[in-house]
Amino acid sequence: QVQLQESGGGLVQTGGSLRLSCRASGRASSSYAMGWFRQAPGKEREFVAAISAIGVGTYYADSVKGRFTISRDNAKNTMYLQMNSLKPEDTAVYYCAASRSLQTIMGQAAEYWGQGTQVTVSS
Repeated sequence: QVQLQESGGGLVQTGGSLRLSCRASGRASSSYAMGWFRQAPGKEREFVAAISAIGVGTYYADSVKGRFTISRDNAKNTMYLQMNSLKPEDTAVYYCAASRSLQTIMGQAAEYWGQGTQVTVSS
């Protein structure tokens, strides 16, 4: 079992920055691929970014490429999402996820999910 807890969401103006954190706990959590997803009101959940277990491979949705950076610190069992140049369309609940397979994350699925953190970007 892996437990995930997000933090760092909040209200920010257009063009601002936020850094989300996802702390993982549980057996061998550092061996899991991890990712970020988001869901805006009335919309389906969408993939944002993913990172391999050892942090070498990173992948992004086209909508955030060049603005968001995913990273992880396995010594701290924590994954991050640095979000810059935020836009109102980035407003959503952001979820972190973990899976034994990076391909599962890329396929918009996961074995473990956090409860989400709200990000609101005002215009």
